[in-house]
Amino acid sequence: MPEPRTDLLVEPDWLEAHLGDPSVHVFDCSLTRVPQTSGASLWHSGREDWEKAHIPGAFYLHMIDDLCDATSPVPLTLARQETVASLLSEFGVTPDATIVLYGSGSFSVVHRVWWALTVCGAGDVRILDSGWRRWLEEGRPVEADWPVIRPAVFDAKARDSMSATRDDVASALGDTSICLIHSLESEQFLGTGGQVYGRAGRIPGSVNVPARCLVNPETGCFLPASELAKAFEPAGLDGRRKIIPYCGGGIAASTVFLALTLLGYDNVSLYDGSLLEWTSDPAAPMVTGPENVT
Repeated sequence: MPEPRTDLLVEPDWLEAHLGDPSVHVFDCSLTRVPQTSGASLWHSGREDWEKAHIPGAFYLHMIDDLCDATSPVPLTLARQETVASLLSEFGVTPDATIVLYGSGSFSVVHRVWWALTVCGAGDVRILDSGWRRWLEEGRPVEADWPVIRPAVFDAKARDSMSATRDDVASALGDTSICLIHSLESEQFLGTGGQVYGRAGRIPGSVNVPARCLVNPETGCFLPASELAKAFEPAGLDGRRKIIPYCGGGIAASTVFLALTLLGYDNVSLYDGSLLEWTSDPAAPMVTGPENVT
């Protein structure tokens, strides 16, 4: 089994000690999810709150407006690598810089931004695991000033292996060397309730590991490695099988992806289009009912 990683999450003490370090770039990624009965969720921006107070030096990064492809027919599709690279260049980020993300609202949004930036070539992306709330509770410094922008050149190459396509998922059907992980709630996995993304249920052969079960519901922090490993036991992971997490639109699946990365798995590819893309094809199979539920 792989060795868990400890370099992806940072504590408030570490971040406060590195405020002002030109090699460390901080981003507030706050968004609040507004679920819908069917289709993609709506999102409430955290930009206004960022303008009132943020960690010193932090820029605001909007998961959808900044990191999604508005021209794609599939909502929430990751923007092209060159688009993200141009944005990071404007923020003064280089490929070898350290990026620290934090937020409030929906914890999976921060995880999605982590995945997006890492896919697009950022070399060292970390998360303030305790988030904005703990930063405020501990009385740490905040400001309302706009940070000074010093443009740089972000010229990294994309990590395409971290992203799976619809064809990749179709090829995985019936392949026991690949594990498909449905990252939504069990009722959505079963097709008995919850928000529906096109059609109810799951992709055949999937196991259910809800993103919600991987974090502390009070703090949004990831559970300890031993508890994360236990949550993935139904998936039967052995370190050799390729893993493809998916959800409705690639956001909850980002939490599963990051949790697996924390456990040391490096053979994970997130299905970016997820069910919003998969179910748009009437011929793409979906199943409902009990099987492989956690």
